Amino acid sequence: MASSSFMAILTLALLLQMGTSSAQLSTNFYSSSCPRVFSAVRSTVQSAIRNEARMGASLLRLHFHDCFVNGCDGSLLLDDTSSFTGEKNAVPNRNSARGFDVVDNIKSAVENVCPGVVSCADILAIAARDSVAILGGPSWNVKLGRRDARTASQAAANNSIPPPTRNLNQLISIFNALGLSTRDLVALSGSHTIGQARCIQFRPRIYNETNIDSSFAQTRRSNCPRASGSGDNNLAPLDLQTPTAFDNNYFKNLIQNKGLLHSDQQLFNGGSTDSIVRTYSNSYNTFSSDFVSAIIKMGDIKPLTGSNGEIRKNCRKPN
Repeated sequence: MASSSFMAILTLALLLQMGTSSAQLSTNFYSSSCPRVFSAVRSTVQSAIRNEARMGASLLRLHFHDCFVNGCDGSLLLDDTSSFTGEKNAVPNRNSARGFDVVDNIKSAVENVCPGVVSCADILAIAARDSVAILGGPSWNVKLGRRDARTASQAAANNSIPPPTRNLNQLISIFNALGLSTRDLVALSGSHTIGQARCIQFRPRIYNETNIDSSFAQTRRSNCPRASGSGDNNLAPLDLQTPTAFDNNYFKNLIQNKGLLHSDQQLFNGGSTDSIVRTYSNSYNTFSSDFVSAIIKMGDIKPLTGSNGEIRKNCRKPN
């Protein structure tokens, strides 16, 4: 009797673990199989950021855009094949997602120290952490153990990654559907304290919206013509003051109506998230702590673990 009760409890525990895929990720996943993974990734990321400071934001963005489409499975990195159209040319990524060559370099460095062990999905997670830390932001223990998808979906990328045209309620719904709270939304949006955006993404805001600082709008219009198709890929910093430093100026900008994207300013526009933005603008430490919690939670979205997926030899194509 006791034995059957014990088996029932054991079975239930196993089922619960299977149902919580993030429980299979751990911060020491490669401690014995690839102890040099972190140094291999970090040295390559450092070199890439030294060459171009903007690359840190680009690598962080790859982790976001990977996790938001069918989970953190490295699918974003796959080139198109005869059997599927990948995510690189989906609307949110076309002429926008970048750093794939840096990921190739990181993968080569990791393969040199432990071939066939570390997934591309995990490389994105580690590179995101290192990018934030190198640009002056927080560091954290990355949960690892993800495996790589064998396929990708352009349609899923078009439907899952929130465009900059979304309003606050839409953004909250998108994040909530992935298990991320409203506070996670605001904290993760703080990643826009680094990086650049294209004119095509912020043109409607600087010409059509009224909740924008007039001098800021005028400055941005100088390299983003009103006419569609003219200067679409011209860049502007998401954070005017310190676009290559991971700080809390992004939130200070929002309070001054200097958010570059429509979706940015939605976080401070008389709605439910105004108080969170104020908190983060007044306390870098609170923002930093919440950002770490949120990005770890984001990294838990539907990972492939165990015998699912594969460990790609080349991040651009299935084995």
